[in-house]
Amino acid sequence: MDNEKITGNESSGTEEGAEKTSRNFIEMEIDKDLAEGKYTHVVTRFPPEPNGFLHIGHAKSILLNYHIAKEYGGQFNLRFDDTNPTKEKGEYVEAIKKDVEWLGVKFNGPYFASNYFDRMYEAALNLIKAGKAYVSDLSAEEIREYRGGWNDVGKDDPNRNRSVEENLDLFTRMKNGEFADGEKVLRAKIDMKAANINMRDPILYRIAHLTHQNTGDKWCIYPMYDFAHPLEDAFEGVTHSLCTLEFEDHRPLYNWVVQNVGMFENPPRQIEFAKLYLTNVVTGKRYIKKLVENGTVDGWDDPRLVTIAALRRRGYTPESIQKFVELGGIAKANSSTDYAMLEYCIRDDLKAKAPRMYAVLDPVKVVIDNYPEGKTEEFEVPNNPENEALGTRKVTFSRELYIERSDFMEVPPKKYFRMFPGNEVRLMQAYFVKCVSCEKDADGRVTLIHVTYDPASRGGNSPDGRKVKGTIHWVNAADAKQVEVRLYNNLIDEEKGVYNEEDGSMNINPDSMEICQAYVEPALAEAKAYDRFQFVRNGFFSADPKLSQPGQPVFGRIVSLKSSFKLPAAH
Repeated sequence: MDNEKITGNESSGTEEGAEKTSRNFIEMEIDKDLAEGKYTHVVTRFPPEPNGFLHIGHAKSILLNYHIAKEYGGQFNLRFDDTNPTKEKGEYVEAIKKDVEWLGVKFNGPYFASNYFDRMYEAALNLIKAGKAYVSDLSAEEIREYRGGWNDVGKDDPNRNRSVEENLDLFTRMKNGEFADGEKVLRAKIDMKAANINMRDPILYRIAHLTHQNTGDKWCIYPMYDFAHPLEDAFEGVTHSLCTLEFEDHRPLYNWVVQNVGMFENPPRQIEFAKLYLTNVVTGKRYIKKLVENGTVDGWDDPRLVTIAALRRRGYTPESIQKFVELGGIAKANSSTDYAMLEYCIRDDLKAKAPRMYAVLDPVKVVIDNYPEGKTEEFEVPNNPENEALGTRKVTFSRELYIERSDFMEVPPKKYFRMFPGNEVRLMQAYFVKCVSCEKDADGRVTLIHVTYDPASRGGNSPDGRKVKGTIHWVNAADAKQVEVRLYNNLIDEEKGVYNEEDGSMNINPDSMEICQAYVEPALAEAKAYDRFQFVRNGFFSADPKLSQPGQPVFGRIVSLKSSFKLPAAH
């Protein structure tokens, strides 16, 4: 996506006859700001809180901010919004850095909100000295009560008219650790009758005697997000703070902070865009954390999740994520995107990249009765018919093979063209074979299939011109390797939706993962972590980096080969 932009539906022309360029509403606002001289350059940022792993929705924010900065020759910052030591961990910092880098994003930093704590404290002192902030003794519950609701106005905090001197003294003592958690807070002095509840004297600082992952025990007071975030942007020279729609009604407070602390001549501007919502997936950090803690998944990178780490482990590529975000566009109203679009993007990316290999996931043995015992021959096959640059390879063939159990039926329905007694099919790239009979165990399960072959049909073509309707893949039993393969389905029961309406629990699909022992071409046994392949007729698969061992890869299905999803005509 380096040469592309994430676009919306707006378009604007340049000179007459010039090609029209699609512009999203954010670009149009930035163009206006630059034309009016409000800013001379563009700086954007992605400011995650390190309290969990990033998910697919974050990818949209990362890529949007990055490509906006790149488009205008500006700067993109990665900043960790680590103002809440109760939830934040260093391991999440490292995981987020890895995710952002994997997406192909080059960033300045990383920066940390905690590195600005001294300057934030100074900003708070400026507000107190200007009579725009005060220390309150109310409890959290009392503050909520005093704030009021959407249909009424708030009432003044009893401490609202404390003198500047008293507020400076109390705030200093808060910083020095003289008060217990929750005993006092610092509030902005704005308007308790404001229609926007966020402006009714919001809390700026609270007391928390906790060890911070970056600053240790230096501080026992911590800034609230709505106070810290605009200051962080301004300290870093961010020009356009691009964030999702849930922060739209926080924008007046964002502006109030940067305009009233007395530190910035040209503060940043906040612009909101719609979040990326995927249907029937779990994205909330607290829900994912619960799944990890109760053992439903094997970590934040479980391939059934849509964290960026999980998608990477499953075999998704950065290019497929970038394409997905690009197709979704930039809008001002929230909407949901079908998970099938994400699957479309990885299929589209891998179809010409991934070698096409033979793998039998549910094997049943086939014996070619008239094939010479002890004979082995080789067939040269293309690694990917859509990409000659991937070359060819040799596959071995002999008297005993494995095929998919689903490719045989003793009593088939109409229009079943695969293997059944009396029917002739093509073994892919090899020979025509005709099914003769099958053997079963005591439970009636087929254990062996007998066929005969036509030696004149080598390469899968008959010299007499006869046609067969069924073509099936196979592996040579003599040198096939047995490997573990995991087939992933949606973690959520799609018929019930993500959450149970009665108790808020998640509707987990008990069949979200199927483990099978497959037979594969010998070369696949040497696959390295993240190697991706198309298993012919079965889907795209990747060697799991967490489960694979040298010579013993574990393959997970990235995506099946077919989908009912259709790309919108506009694309």
